Amino acid sequence: MIGVIGLGNMGLSMAINLQQKDESVLGYDICASSQKRARQQNIRLCNSLKDLIKQSEILILSLPKAEHVLETCLGEEGIIAYPKKGLIVIDTSTSIPETSRQIAQVFCDIEMTFVDAPVSGGPLGAASGTMSMVVGSSEAVYDEITPILNKMSANHLRVGEVGAGNITKLGNNLLVAANLLLVAEAMSMATRLGVDPQAFLGGINQGSGRSAVSEVNFKKWILNQTYDSGFTMGLMRKDVALAQNLLPDDLLLSQQVVNFWHDSHNLADEIDFNAIVQLVDEKLFKKS
Repeated sequence: MIGVIGLGNMGLSMAINLQQKDESVLGYDICASSQKRARQQNIRLCNSLKDLIKQSEILILSLPKAEHVLETCLGEEGIIAYPKKGLIVIDTSTSIPETSRQIAQVFCDIEMTFVDAPVSGGPLGAASGTMSMVVGSSEAVYDEITPILNKMSANHLRVGEVGAGNITKLGNNLLVAANLLLVAEAMSMATRLGVDPQAFLGGINQGSGRSAVSEVNFKKWILNQTYDSGFTMGLMRKDVALAQNLLPDDLLLSQQVVNFWHDSHNLADEIDFNAIVQLVDEKLFKKS
């Protein structure tokens, strides 16, 4: 049995995907609206964390922030309160490496296992099992959970011991944050010089300057002005801030990217994170 803790956009999508692939799934969330959405998708719910742990061999966490992961795992009413020998906890949240290592050590002392396996691909990728995962764990644990990871993702890779998954994910999101700004600036330049934005994008995506941002984000969510990727400004600002905490002072370009995102608070936390391009060129990218 697989228990999923956190039934927001990502967690619920993971639960649905695993259930459709013949896994027995139980869900748990303290939010009433999330519970309602899960029931509508025929996900069975547990009324208590204790009951979820009792019935599960693997727990998957999908939570907003590192503090939620820490409270869920080591809080007075968290997983630690109901120890179960052999339990594996796979945290798909974007968290802090030190938090992951702290939890892993505590769990190891009581013969439970904690893995950090943050994901990329958004709710659509989670629902279809096509997202990517970077995993921090021992090789033996990675081999053990690979059958589940195969169902959850199109690509997964062990990048080191616990904590390495979060470091890699934060590096990835820092690159996304930078690429959004760089592609927007390059497109703004080209457009002001008379090149059609769609034609410019097509040219870039045939060249060596292409990226996932130019190939996916600009096509799916920016140039058509839908801005509905399912990932918010608030979440991306959170991830950029976490990456900043890992950056050495001499990495100046990355610091400039961090500063730009930090100063973007006139864009509300609730809107799509791709809207950052509007601060580069409002006329070209602002939703009409």
